Amino acid sequence: MDTHESLLELIGNTPLVRLRTPGDGRHAPVYAKLEYLSAGGSVKDRIGLRMIEEAEKSGALKPGGTVVEATSGNTGVGLAMVAAAKGYRAILVISDKASAEKVAALRAYGAEVLVGRGGLPAEHPEHLFNVAARIAEETPGGWLAGQYDNPANPDAHYAGTGPEIWRQTDGRVTHLVSCVGTGGTISGTGRYLKEASGGAVRVIGADPEASVYGGGDGRPYFVEAAGHFRHPETVEDIWPKSFHQDVVDEILSIGDRESLLTIRRLAREEGLLVGGSAGTAVAAALRVAADLSPDDLVVVMLPDSGKQYLSKYFDDEWLLRLGFLDGDASLPRVGDALPAELRERPMPYLHHHSTVGQALDALRARRTDGAEPVLSAGPCPVGPGRQPAASELVGTVSLEQLEAALSEGRATPGDPVGDHLAAPLPQFGSGQGAEAVLAELAERGLGTAAVLHDGYAVGLVGPAELRALLDG
Repeated sequence: MDTHESLLELIGNTPLVRLRTPGDGRHAPVYAKLEYLSAGGSVKDRIGLRMIEEAEKSGALKPGGTVVEATSGNTGVGLAMVAAAKGYRAILVISDKASAEKVAALRAYGAEVLVGRGGLPAEHPEHLFNVAARIAEETPGGWLAGQYDNPANPDAHYAGTGPEIWRQTDGRVTHLVSCVGTGGTISGTGRYLKEASGGAVRVIGADPEASVYGGGDGRPYFVEAAGHFRHPETVEDIWPKSFHQDVVDEILSIGDRESLLTIRRLAREEGLLVGGSAGTAVAAALRVAADLSPDDLVVVMLPDSGKQYLSKYFDDEWLLRLGFLDGDASLPRVGDALPAELRERPMPYLHHHSTVGQALDALRARRTDGAEPVLSAGPCPVGPGRQPAASELVGTVSLEQLEAALSEGRATPGDPVGDHLAAPLPQFGSGQGAEAVLAELAERGLGTAAVLHDGYAVGLVGPAELRALLDG
């Protein structure tokens, strides 16, 4: 009989599929490792099983115990699936920024899910990792998986993913391209392939543009399960021990738009429905292959399925609202209403820790220029060239509002301006139709709105600018 005794036997051993790379045939072939065909739907199945097995061997996880972890989703699913198959309880802490599909999947496996606030400094007691550690310590029989620092994470790929690729390519692989999240996949797989090839295989990391791994400033980005976010208030930025930097030869930074449009093309042109980090990896792999010969062979890791992101990356309205789609170029669009000078400099904003006195000085200075006196206040430092992400626009302040608060004794000049915020600005994507946005502003009785392009605020517009555009 061609059968399996347990679902756990279906983890890993995923196929390689050749991608139809653009060009004239002079580039290296690119083969995609379809990790979403693993039992639980992602590359993290491998480490979920390995970490639990190693914890069992060491006695850290005992029969009847509880598996605890902070997760962006996929590792949680892998752990929840293995825990269910082995009879463990699972408690998983996940960010409120994760897709609804990921949260639903965790609960479907019977895990207890705590949705926590994402984007906090590492030292904050409610940071997801700190919450998970606290739960593990307080739960009888609790065991914290700790994927970011658990050596079983890269070991799973050294023992499984690397040998699979070497065997599947008959030792012909010359380049490995993988995103870097915890670093386990690229570290373990890359180390095995380098050893097997006598150091000939080159290992390339693919990273979201804003991630600190590739030299970004760590601000929020929109590709889940890849890169390294750094909150500006984090005191010490500690990188995962699972990420072995000596294994990686190069890191390529890929913009969110390129990543997201790449996965949409993969679904529509090649029938591969994959997640955002796969788009980051494929975009990098195609760049690598373009500089190689047909004698080389590139393997790229596709970590998970696009089914977990149908409400985000494959939803045209979601992408349009964040400015990742350009909309109908034959019609006036919101981005067209931005004055030319605003397109060339960052949108003005205030840090939520700025004092009321500092905010008043800034607002008064801007009024002398005839500029809009309402600025967004968000958890990001003011700096040249810095565009705040949509999620960082946490409220607004105005000159009239702050002066009134001071005169009525509700504020002092030394107060943080974040304690005196009005509602956040409405946000619209640069590609949205100007007429529809004007109608929405009128219906909701709103004035100034933030214009987003590729998820970042690039300027402010109001009804006057939109009407001028439509009348022009």
